[in-house]
Amino acid sequence: MIEFEYGIDFLTLIAGRKYKDEILKLLLNSECHLIDVVYAKGSIQTGYFKDMLGLVPEEKKVLITCLIADNLSAKVLEQLVTKFNFDKPNTGVAFVVPVDKLSL
Repeated sequence: MIEFEYGIDFLTLIAGRKYKDEILKLLLNSECHLIDVVYAKGSIQTGYFKDMLGLVPEEKKVLITCLIADNLSAKVLEQLVTKFNFDKPNTGVAFVVPVDKLSL
């Protein structure tokens, strides 16, 4: 088993594909490890009036997971809010889960 100076968090985020490159740059600069990218499609159904008004949510999504030191998690989540407006509807979702033990 590997011992780390800090705890480890498993970061998961979902965002529009158009932000993929910028988010990956942020994660790499934040010393994230084992970054995995999966393309996905949103499940939101749009209605006729929403389509007419141009209120169609983006269907093409990206799911990104990675490992990050727990002392850096809050900073990354804060940057996702400030740079990518993750606090607004239909922009993105991000969360971390602490990892107690990791065996490689």
